[in-house]
Amino acid sequence: MKHFLTAAALAMAAIPAAAEEDITIGFAIAKSGWMEAYDTPAAAAARIRIDEINANGGLLGRQIKWVEADTKTDRAQSAKAGLQLIDEGADMMIVSCDYDFGAPAALSAEAAGMNSFFLCAEDVKAGIQGVGPNSFSGSVLAAVQGATMAEWSHAERDARRGYVLLDTFIEYNKGICRGFDWMFPQLEGAEIVGRDTFKNDDASIASQITRIKSLDAEPDVIMLCSVIPGAAAAVRQIRAAGINSIILNGSAVDGSYWLNAVPDLSGFVLPVQGSIHGDDPRPEAEAFNVAFEKATGARPASSYAYPGYILMDLWAKAVERAGTLEGAAVTAELEKMDKEPTAFGVRSFSPELHHQNIAPMQIIEITDGKPAVISEWTISEPVPLDVLLSR
Repeated sequence: MKHFLTAAALAMAAIPAAAEEDITIGFAIAKSGWMEAYDTPAAAAARIRIDEINANGGLLGRQIKWVEADTKTDRAQSAKAGLQLIDEGADMMIVSCDYDFGAPAALSAEAAGMNSFFLCAEDVKAGIQGVGPNSFSGSVLAAVQGATMAEWSHAERDARRGYVLLDTFIEYNKGICRGFDWMFPQLEGAEIVGRDTFKNDDASIASQITRIKSLDAEPDVIMLCSVIPGAAAAVRQIRAAGINSIILNGSAVDGSYWLNAVPDLSGFVLPVQGSIHGDDPRPEAEAFNVAFEKATGARPASSYAYPGYILMDLWAKAVERAGTLEGAAVTAELEKMDKEPTAFGVRSFSPELHHQNIAPMQIIEITDGKPAVISEWTISEPVPLDVLLSR
């Protein structure tokens, strides 16, 4: 028996150790419904970064694979998708762009002790405040976009009289206005001379336009906090009424796909994380656009693809520094990131905030129906947490 055990031990020693299993990323994203238009490009961007990491030797010496489950733009299905991906062995979960539709899956990841990243959610609840300590977002808060527009327009276009027009459809819109409301009155000589609301599906904003035209003088800027299709309808009516104020908005109206609804539009300005138009001053950003076209057959339709690439890049860096996939350890490394370089500018996280409350933004202006980068702007101070949490 002694000789048999020795022979068996020698035989076992001769068998190569099994390679560690691949790392699995779970995508709980909308493959159908209105969220698909946001989730699909950002998920494709994340997979481009996965392919790059794999081509460079993988993560922790292991290759990354991915699995996905369709949330169908449905909250209940999002929860099911999260549980399904955990059953399929996900080590980290990427969830829908919107907080409401991504949170159920992210909560499943949180309960399992793993990291989750919202593809491009811009509400502070998509993180610590709404999901838990291991949840993050790959995008820039809506309030930062509004604050950027306030400070940029004051400095670059001498805006002193601002009017706020809020589309009450989703929290994102409220976040844009929240940032503008915080920043603009702080600026020298600046005041908000009026405000109004409308609903995204309103056929007419004639009464709101009448109130703007009844002001003593036309506002220098109108902070339009809205998304398509309501934003396009509002802009068309504002210009048709002869109001020439500069119209500001957030990143959600990026892209030229809606401009046929407002022919020859000028004086419309928005902040974005990077330009899809081939004029981004950073070579890395345009290199991504080219890689995206190679992978998908078309350039990004909007800058909402970019956060998917960013989140995968940041998470992978944190994993390498932590030396493990364990959620809390990776979170600790993410929270140490302070002005961490990415292809689209620096990013930071902290134990209090898993979002960007300050970030460099490319400023896009639409002139004669053509969008183009005109400058870059980073707000002078971060948007405070109490402002982000106000409702």
